[in-house]
Amino acid sequence: MNTESGEHPGAGTADRTGTGPVAAEGPAPAIRLRGVTLGYGDRVVVGPGEPLDLDLPAGRTTAIIGANGCGKSTLLRGLTRQLPLLTGTLEVLGRSVDRWPARSYARTVALLPQSPVAPDGMTVEQLVDRGRHPHRGWFGARTAADTEAIARALELTDLVDLAGTDVSELSGGQRQRAWLALVLAQQTPVVLLDEPTSYLDLSHQVELMDLVRSLPDSTAAGRRATVVAVLHELNLAARSADHIVAMAGGQVVAAGPPGQVMTPALLEEVYGLDADVVPDPLLGHPVVLPRTPADRLEG
Repeated sequence: MNTESGEHPGAGTADRTGTGPVAAEGPAPAIRLRGVTLGYGDRVVVGPGEPLDLDLPAGRTTAIIGANGCGKSTLLRGLTRQLPLLTGTLEVLGRSVDRWPARSYARTVALLPQSPVAPDGMTVEQLVDRGRHPHRGWFGARTAADTEAIARALELTDLVDLAGTDVSELSGGQRQRAWLALVLAQQTPVVLLDEPTSYLDLSHQVELMDLVRSLPDSTAAGRRATVVAVLHELNLAARSADHIVAMAGGQVVAAGPPGQVMTPALLEEVYGLDADVVPDPLLGHPVVLPRTPADRLEG
């Protein structure tokens, strides 16, 4: 899998925290956090002890990885403004999110949350239509642009034949694709995905992430959308992402290309996992091979 520059996502160098902002290489980042803490009530989940500085690259796919409870989803909720910052600043596409009107922000940033629920009696097409609401005027009438965006989203997610089906009748994988179609119809330059491959079998996981990776930036011809996805499957993250952010204990412990971040030492630090990491023989991205003590003895 190649990036626009012709390099594999594994190329480049990773940044380790402790020496300043975790910065993405290249052009100005799409998302910039400075001095950020996030949490619930008095409990700080992201940035405990040391507030978070982080840059996420524009026009690239970033995967956020880490063990359960490390703050991945909390960080994503902060990026969507669902969870207010306790401290610090957040900029998206060079603009502070403070006092950014909700409808305008929804035309810039789309979110697929964990385990979303559709209202009873809603068809797939009606669900996808909701992705167009930020683009409509006061009266909310569907335009030709809305119809085209919905049709394109249904086509890309292979849901054309299920457009009139009640969402409640879909399988788990079909339902996940319907929600992704809503996000695609929203046509934003920034897309945030919280565990988007849940309920999908392996082949559909790969297809979905390849689709997400190829999403166009609706504001810049010829450029990919900026995608930030929380992923649990390490090999899928390594295959799909240009940029990996590894979290532990509410902090970013490494950020950079998959080939530099996905190391045995990092996996031990973040997951307590003993693993070998080898290059994929065809695409070159890192492949994680977990090991047990018995494996080591046999080897």
